Amino acid sequence: MRLPLAGLATAVVLFVIDQAAKLGVTEGLKLNAMTDAHYVTSFFNLRFVANQGVSLGLLHADTDTMRWMLVAMTGVIALGVLIWMWRETNRSEQAALGLVLGGAAGNILDRIRLGYVVDFADLHFGSWQPFLVFNIADAAISIGVVILFARALLVREKPVRGSPTADAPATGSGNLPGASNSRADQGPTETFHA
Repeated sequence: MRLPLAGLATAVVLFVIDQAAKLGVTEGLKLNAMTDAHYVTSFFNLRFVANQGVSLGLLHADTDTMRWMLVAMTGVIALGVLIWMWRETNRSEQAALGLVLGGAAGNILDRIRLGYVVDFADLHFGSWQPFLVFNIADAAISIGVVILFARALLVREKPVRGSPTADAPATGSGNLPGASNSRADQGPTETFHA
């Protein structure tokens, strides 16, 4: 089993970018209270949100017990993603899993250090807001999942030359390696007469 370098590198880079962005928003721009916002464009603002839940505000952790249960739950999920990534041989899927893992690690660290996840990206079109306020980790997790889902549905990998499936003929059991391909060598056949 080889080290999943594409996935690990993606996870580390994403984790660093996520944490740097959160630090830049909270310390650099001083957006660290729920009412703080910074206008960027007509459709995008930076706005501080202390997210105590998970995706779409589910599983709101307003007690220490719930907070640590969320840390444990997301930690188990991240471990599962890491194991999957370690077993994955396709570099594209390793990178997609790295997006999920790096994003999860960034949000887990926030929850451990602060008790909440720092969200700050407010995408909106007029009064319509297609997403809740999110962060880079959330976006990476979503993109990674979409890539994995799309690859599972749309991409068929070509078998690797030398593997049993690549070397097997495409038709009938009579063409298996070591089997005779001649009709005469397969013995008598019965014909049905009506």
